[in-house]
Formats: sequence, structure tokens, C-alpha cells
Amino acid sequence: MANYNMHADYDAVACSPLNVEERPVIGICSNFGEKGSELSEGYYQSVCEAGGVPLIIPPMANASVLLPLIERIDGLIISGGADLNPLWTGEDPIRQLGNLNPERDRAELLLVQLAYDRQLPILGICRGEQLLTSVLGGNVVQDIYTSFPDADILKHSQQAPRWELTHFVDTEAGSIVEKLLGERFAVNSFHHQAVGEPGPRLRVTARSADGIVEAVESTEHRPIIGVQWHPECYILKDNRDMLPLFGYIVGQADLLRRARRFHDQTSIVTLDSHCDTPMFFDRGVQFDQRDSKVLVDYHKMCEGHLDAVIMAAYLEQLDRSDEGLAAATEKARRIIDEIHQMVRHTEGAALARTPADLLRNKRDGLKSIMVGIENGYAIGRDIENVERFSQMGVVYMTLCHNGDNDICDSARKSNAEHGGLSPFGRDVVREMNRLGMMVDLSHAAESSFFDAIELSEVPCVCSHSSSRALCNHPRNLTDDQLRALAESGGVAQVTLYSGFLSETGDATIDDAVAHLLHMIDVAGIDHVGFGSDFDGDGGIPGCRAANEVLNFTMKLIDRGLTHEDLEKIWGKNFLRVMQQTQDNATTEI
Repeated sequence: MANYNMHADYDAVACSPLNVEERPVIGICSNFGEKGSELSEGYYQSVCEAGGVPLIIPPMANASVLLPLIERIDGLIISGGADLNPLWTGEDPIRQLGNLNPERDRAELLLVQLAYDRQLPILGICRGEQLLTSVLGGNVVQDIYTSFPDADILKHSQQAPRWELTHFVDTEAGSIVEKLLGERFAVNSFHHQAVGEPGPRLRVTARSADGIVEAVESTEHRPIIGVQWHPECYILKDNRDMLPLFGYIVGQADLLRRARRFHDQTSIVTLDSHCDTPMFFDRGVQFDQRDSKVLVDYHKMCEGHLDAVIMAAYLEQLDRSDEGLAAATEKARRIIDEIHQMVRHTEGAALARTPADLLRNKRDGLKSIMVGIENGYAIGRDIENVERFSQMGVVYMTLCHNGDNDICDSARKSNAEHGGLSPFGRDVVREMNRLGMMVDLSHAAESSFFDAIELSEVPCVCSHSSSRALCNHPRNLTDDQLRALAESGGVAQVTLYSGFLSETGDATIDDAVAHLLHMIDVAGIDHVGFGSDFDGDGGIPGCRAANEVLNFTMKLIDRGLTHEDLEKIWGKNFLRVMQQTQDNATTEI
């Protein structure tokens, strides 16, 4: 006899060793039919079997609903269904176009873009693969039989049960689908449309014998997959062959859930120690909007769960005549004023000068902007400018950029003019110590680096530098430099410029992680951090902008770094040096 004891079922759930909060939530786009929202049971059964919590999303194009929803799910599955209206991609319909579903089109085009911007793992199934491709810049063939009249096309739209396998697919070596499911396997098939060109953000990873695209995945080192068949139907006949596909999405969603949980703690601050967004101020940048001209703005910081950035007033090393130096000083003042104005006009952002400011801003729900100077050329030969800039809130100054200046020799375009720090440069370091301004040694020649390390009363930082052992570039730090920095208590912040990560210039997020792990091995976990150089030269596949920094955290979690490790990397180490430097100041600003 069936057990109708509701309390017995409840007790079984309550006593389960796996708390629901430990399972990632996977949103599944539902179909839209005569009775409204509907969904085949295979979708949510597969998610449950893979360890996720399914949440069915009805088709609704209300941004005020979708925005909070997307922050509550950890992964997204776009289900199969009717054809996509070709007008969305600028095409007229052909006669063979099938049924449309406008309710789904409007909702899912918006939902997928929101999910993509927020780093959600995405699995597109059949129509879902086609919609995903359309959103990410590819195109869809409206009818494969019409589009390829001379090809020997298989019958892809079968009159068969949903779980019946009807043709083979072959996968690309090294692709996610190949690793999960194998080189060749049979699939079910119920479609007459297909992916045409995948576009720049996706690549083809499986085809059928007739060349039709059967699977795509991200070219940007992101957990995004589309498949043309219906893997959710397999479970309906107790076939578990497709569970690795759902397990992958659920596993990646779990990494995102854990990364978000880390970033959102009010007791820590996630800090990017160097970005060059002010370089774009003359292009009409709207920091309070999601501005495509820059990699760091308020909305991208929110999407990436990034608490704070240090914006650099960058100065190219130019003429060192009196006129040239005066112009450099004035330009630095103007850029800093523009940073202040930008923050004042951005609701939800605030300036910060100290670690305490950063924590207070986070608890108040504000993104923090700090100010740095990139190139001591800004002070010219007037040491009093150090105090003037300190009074404007500057927390660090790189002693030089590319080319020697009056302070020191540079790592690049250098004539070894001073053999390290100049006498004036030594006075500058002492003055920065007195005022509580951090000494930034990114861009400095090795001679300048070791002079500053020895002279400074407090630890120094390298706000955006990577490892020379992994990429032999003069801007990177040797292992000897990393060890010296660590011994003095300083911090080196791995950066995301491809040229500093790979000698071939085609680096990805995996290269940046490798640099960071090497820096940890040499200097120790207490002496490393993150300084993107976004809007300078920074930004690589997998972490191209501020909204993608969660991917970096996901990679580190996947590599086994602990919560304590992440806290140190994402700001605790750098802010320790900032606090120590400010506490050492003998002059109150």
C-alpha cells in the first residue's frame, strides 16, 4: 500500500545529509504552450540526478524580475522548442520556417544575455543551442534541407520516441563534449534548424556525418555548451549516458555559487589593485552605465561581484624639460579630479582612502574607487608634489613607467641613467613613507626595485606584474625579486596582460592562474594578489573585464585554494601593506 504519511516524507528530507544550500540552483527555461508554462520532466530529472536543484523559469521578459532571478540561480539550461523568429537576427523568414514562440523569444534573448554577462554556466539544448548562438554573435540556418540542397543531409527531424537514438555524432578532440561523452556516440534528433556559423565566442565541437553542427562551446574558457540533440530524454528510459553533460553544468554552477558566496561576504573586500579606466575619460565614458567602451564600470563591478578598484592616473613618459614636467603634473591633477567627479556622479559608488573605508563602503552597499598614480613623472622634480597628491587621496605611486624619469630607471626603454634610484628618487621614497603612500615597483628596473626594497621603511608593492620564470618579459618579476619582496613583507599582484603571461601573446585565464600559482610557490600565499590592468592592456579570454573576475575565483577554487587563500589573494595581502604604510606615516593627511 502506498505511504501517504506526509510527515514521514518530510522527515526523510530533513534528515538528508546534503543541505539544499549546498546544491547549486539550475534555472531551466520552460516552453510556452496552450496552458502557459510547461516543461518535459527529463530536464528537471536530469538536473536532480546530477546533484542540482532545478528551478523552472517561465517565459517572461520583465527585466525587473529577471535581474534578481539571475542572481539567485547558479546555472542556466535553455530548453528545446519552437523555431527562433529570424527577424531577431535581421533575416526574413523562408517558407520552411516552423512554428514560432514569441513569448519565449523575447524572454530568453534577454535572459541569456544577462546570464552571459554574469558568468553563469549555460547549457543550450536544440532550440537552446540555436538561441545561445544567436545571442553570442553566430547565426542559425532556418532549414537545413533548403540551405544545403546539394548535400546528402541525414534525416534530423525523426518520427521516433524522444529517447530513441537515430544517428551518430563525432566530437572534436579536447573539447568538453569529447571529454564528457567520448569521440563518437549516437544521439536522438528532432530538428530542421541548426547552427550555421558559431561566431567568435563559440566554436563547433561536434558534427554529424553530413556536417551539420551538433555541438558548440565557448572560445572564452567559459562553461558554455550547446548541443543539437535532446540529452534530457535519455533519463526517461533510465539511460544515464548523458548525465556527465548535466553533471558538468551542475559542477560549474557549484563553483560559481561558491565564488559568489565568497565575494559577497561583508567581512572581506575584493580588490583589483590596478585599472586604467581614466585613459578613456576623453571618450565620453559613462561609468554609472554599462559602457561598452571600457572594461571597468559600475555595472560590470556589480556583475563581477568586485568590491573595489584602484584607478590609476596614467602618464606616458614624455619630455623632461621644465615645461614637460609641469604639463605632467597638471595632467595628473586633472585626471584625479575627473576620478573624483566620476564617483560623485555614480550612485552606488564612493571614494576610499583606507582599508577601513573599503569595508565601510561594502557594508553600505557601495563600490569603492581608490586613486593611484602610474608614473612618478607626475611629480616632476618637485618633491612637495608627493604631499599634494597624497592630499588628493592617492594611495600608491609607481615610481616610473616605460622609460627612465628623474626618480629611477625603468624596466623598459631604459638607458640605466641612474643605476637604480636617483638621489632625488631616494628622497621621494622617504617622502612617500612619511606620508603613508605605498611605493609601487611595477615598471621599475631590477636595480630600482632592489634599491627601493632596501630603502623603504615599509613593504613595497607591485600593483600589476607577473612572473618572469613563466614569461620572459622585463616587466615581469624574477623569482629573486619575488623572494625579496616577500622577505620584506611586500606583495606582487598578478596581471592580465597577455604579453606578460605568454611569450606568444595568446594567453588565457589558465595562464594567469599558472602565473599566480608559481608566484605563490616562490613568494608564499601572503605575498600575492590581483591587479588586472583592465583598460590598460589587461583582459584575456576567461577574464576580459570586471564582470568576469568571478571566473578567476572559480578557477582558483577548482584548483583547491581555500577560503583563507582567496581572502589573501583578493585583497587582504595588499590591504595589509596599505594599512602598514598608512600606520607608519608621520604626517596626518
